[in-house]
Amino acid sequence: MTVDDRFSELVGLIYEGPLETSPWSGFLSRLKTELDAVATTLVLRPRENDRAGLILTHGGSSEGIARYRDGLFMADPFVALPPGEVVALHEIVPLETFEQTELYRLCMAPGGLWDSLGADIRIDGGPEARLRIARSRGARTFGKTEKRLCAALLPHLERAIRIHLRLHRTESERALYAGAVEHLAVGAVILDGKGVVSGANQMAAQLLARRDGIWVENGTLRVHSPREAAELRRLTNELLAERRAGRPGVVQALRITRPSGRADLGLIVRPLPSQPESEASELPGLAVFISDPEEQSEAPVAVLSKLFGFTPTEAQLALRLSNGLNLDEVASALGMSRNTARAHLRSVFTKTGISRQSALVRLILKSVASLA
Repeated sequence: MTVDDRFSELVGLIYEGPLETSPWSGFLSRLKTELDAVATTLVLRPRENDRAGLILTHGGSSEGIARYRDGLFMADPFVALPPGEVVALHEIVPLETFEQTELYRLCMAPGGLWDSLGADIRIDGGPEARLRIARSRGARTFGKTEKRLCAALLPHLERAIRIHLRLHRTESERALYAGAVEHLAVGAVILDGKGVVSGANQMAAQLLARRDGIWVENGTLRVHSPREAAELRRLTNELLAERRAGRPGVVQALRITRPSGRADLGLIVRPLPSQPESEASELPGLAVFISDPEEQSEAPVAVLSKLFGFTPTEAQLALRLSNGLNLDEVASALGMSRNTARAHLRSVFTKTGISRQSALVRLILKSVASLA
């Protein structure tokens, strides 16, 4: 393998890093071999705080890494390195002198680390990235060749870190929205460009597992009623065709009856946005939202109390009414007389400024309490 081939391999591993379960593990492993090192480390450290941040390493000792994370990262000898510049440890401080430091004795010596290369990457609005490469005691110190290689890799590593941050931000937002849907007791099923089920949230998985009117078979969403099944196929095919043509699709709705006799499920089928030039059948195409009217709200009593100024008893009463119980059933569930329940309900009406039970139910269901 030529020098160019080895460099291309390292660059490829850098850009694969954000997609790995342990980011950049392949790159750090290959770089360690290429530079005849005993440890390679990438630290993504938040700015303006005293946390070590994310430490990714190949080689070294777990004991040394733990001590570095616990505070010795503050003693890093590579201080205020100019962005893009690669420096060898022996160029900063004589190795015999560095051997006396706490950082060496507690972090580096346990893993057999000796001379090191250091380079820092600063990303606007992002963390500070530290690349550290160490050789063992007795090995030759790092020279110009190794420094040139690292310097050539740094621009690619900076771009890959930006990609990693963008993916992480997107994943965090996706988790937030998915959690909100879960709290709203709405099932969500994702279909790809061919109409094949590619994912479902926990609520949808539970509904589908019951096979009560709707389920998944061989990757296809099935419903019990032949008429409803034909309608679901029709509107799904129409929306996918509109999406492939680059035209906006209209949100479709459908009711699904259940053999058990429980209340009908409500389905909303919504096309997901796409870019025609990046169209692929494996990408998400449609979202199917499933609503079970018998699913009870999980709004916490404490949150309702803070939002509306309810007492704990008033919050429990309002929550049970929003879950479909009538006043007599609520009184029985709370162990009180109907007159006492009515007194609490009047207080709830006063605090919310409404006068009808149906309006109270809408208020509770549409409040942010269900997202808590």
